[in-house]
Amino acid sequence: MENKKKPTTTRIQQIRKKRIVALVSDEEERLIDNYLKKYKISNKSNWMRETLLAFIYKNLDEDYPTLFNEHDMRR
Repeated sequence: MENKKKPTTTRIQQIRKKRIVALVSDEEERLIDNYLKKYKISNKSNWMRETLLAFIYKNLDEDYPTLFNEHDMRR
């Protein structure tokens, strides 16, 4: 038998040492759990991290400082 190794990923994994804790209500927890079950998401922490960071990056991109404000650029 061949000695099978896991394929190495090209993406560099960052070591995560910091913990963020958020409290949710029972209703919010049920909502999240139902969503994860519906879309067959098995890794809750990875989903939460990606969802949160996607929201942050989107807002940072939209709020990026420009030389002129939006009203001046539309003239």
